Amino acid sequence: MPKTSARLLSLLSLLQARRDWPGRLLAERLEISPRTVRRDVDRLRELGYPIRTFKGPDGGYRLDAGAQLPPLLFDDDQAVALTVALQLAAVSGAAVQEGAARALTTIRQVLPSRLRHRVDALRVTAVTAPATRPDQPVDVAVLTAVGAAAHAREILRFDYASPGEPADRPPRRVEPHHLVTWNARWYLVAWDLDRDDWRTYRVDRISPRTPNGPGFAERDLPAPDLATFVAARFRGNEASSAWPCVGEVLLRLPARVVATYTTDGLVEELGADRCRLVQGSWSWTSLAASLGRFGADLEVVGPPELKAACAELGRRYLRAAA
Repeated sequence: MPKTSARLLSLLSLLQARRDWPGRLLAERLEISPRTVRRDVDRLRELGYPIRTFKGPDGGYRLDAGAQLPPLLFDDDQAVALTVALQLAAVSGAAVQEGAARALTTIRQVLPSRLRHRVDALRVTAVTAPATRPDQPVDVAVLTAVGAAAHAREILRFDYASPGEPADRPPRRVEPHHLVTWNARWYLVAWDLDRDDWRTYRVDRISPRTPNGPGFAERDLPAPDLATFVAARFRGNEASSAWPCVGEVLLRLPARVVATYTTDGLVEELGADRCRLVQGSWSWTSLAASLGRFGADLEVVGPPELKAACAELGRRYLRAAA
């Protein structure tokens, strides 16, 4: 039989994994008697964990939310994952860096030496890109308010600081559905009641108004899943998450060089200093411009729209040089 502390940790992990656990099943999973399960549940209650007993043929236990934060128990993998996540909080886009740093220090102090060595050897430096992300981090209070409205399925009213819009614009009224992060920035995916369409809003530009509006029934996204929907929106493609404009070129560069600077393109080696690149973008002009960054001769295989975009860019650059 495992030691009491290890057994309590296993019991707590099981209680967190699902809502209701029959006592008989807990005893089988832990390979202990139902009486020992009852004693261990009492020990966890003494530590502050609100474990409720439910009656019935499969009577058992349920871990509820408590009024206070009890001592936390993590297995080895959970502890390492938590410390890594806290180190990455600096690039989450939310103003939680100070709290994350303090939480990381607190957790490290109570880790056993074997785990502390693992965590110290896995130091992660979270780097932001201020040149491309000059915005202020998202206010945690705003993030919480938006998330609470989405969770409660209540209509959210907010002022939106969008460039070029009049300051006296009426507040937005939306059905908030999901909070997502994209490229180190927080967005709200919502159904705009005034535009009668799906929209994405930057959370750092949202100023919620209170109180929230009435509840609403959840709508189905016009995509198989949230990731596909968000990718499609940011790639300018309403139908799928694929780029709306995809072209093929031959580059006078080694494939290994092109692959280094291509995040989602397909590179095929054709020789020591020649390769094929298939890449997409949100417009033909944008795709043509991105191909110029390689600083090498290229041949457009297709489609005709990409050839036309390259020709138009060439004329613009000649006029700029003149």
